[in-house]
Amino acid sequence: MLFRRTTPTACYRGTYEPSLNVFAQGRKRIKLGGTTYLCDGSSFLLSSIDVPVESQIIEASADVPLLSLLLRLDMPTVREIITSDERLAGAPGLTIGETTVGLLDACCRLIKLLDTPADIPFLGRLIHREIVYRLLRTPQGGRLVAIATTGDLSNRTAKAIAWLKTNYAKPLHMQDLAVVARLGVSTLHHHFRALTAMSPLQYQKQLRLHAARQQMLVDGLDATSAAYEVGYESVSQFNREYSRMFGQPPMRDIKALRGGQEVSASVAERAP
Repeated sequence: MLFRRTTPTACYRGTYEPSLNVFAQGRKRIKLGGTTYLCDGSSFLLSSIDVPVESQIIEASADVPLLSLLLRLDMPTVREIITSDERLAGAPGLTIGETTVGLLDACCRLIKLLDTPADIPFLGRLIHREIVYRLLRTPQGGRLVAIATTGDLSNRTAKAIAWLKTNYAKPLHMQDLAVVARLGVSTLHHHFRALTAMSPLQYQKQLRLHAARQQMLVDGLDATSAAYEVGYESVSQFNREYSRMFGQPPMRDIKALRGGQEVSASVAERAP
């Protein structure tokens, strides 16, 4: 996906899936837990797992728009290419690095395939693999290695994260989640926090609130229906936690979103 933005944005809360984001110009600020990442025209952002973040475009104009490429990472492809035993168990699931010449060249060739659509089915897969290879050769590539390697603590924790993403509306029992990850409860809790900067319960809460926000905005659900749909048993608790996370009560927030007072990453202007 190609993105082009001509104005700064308000702070937006969302979830980054395993992906590579390469910036050509402009500046963007991303926060995960207590860590802030500043991205500009010389950097890339790597997300090795699904992580909830706050993001904001801080430099963009009509003359110098923010331009970026987002490539979703296919983890089976990553596993095929891994040739190193490097591990970064316990490292955060989000990191920033300096874009290398080789990585930038591969990304440019991927974009140029838009001029020859017939070449995309064959060459697209090859260039995707090269991008993963170039990424794994950077100092930040070890995070992908840790997540992709079967049996690694980070890989096991990633399985728990994936389960939560699919089953966020169900009651959370740490013992059951530990069985999914094949880890002890305390070990899982420690590595979960290291990867996501939050506890499993906090992560589930953010998933629920994001899902409820989406259902109210897109499907037209009211706050009560959305609360029950995502697994809340108490509407008042939902309203409190929603207001704490998004800064205002549910329906007021949705009205503001529909009025264009907050910009969502999902409606970012695509580059031509």
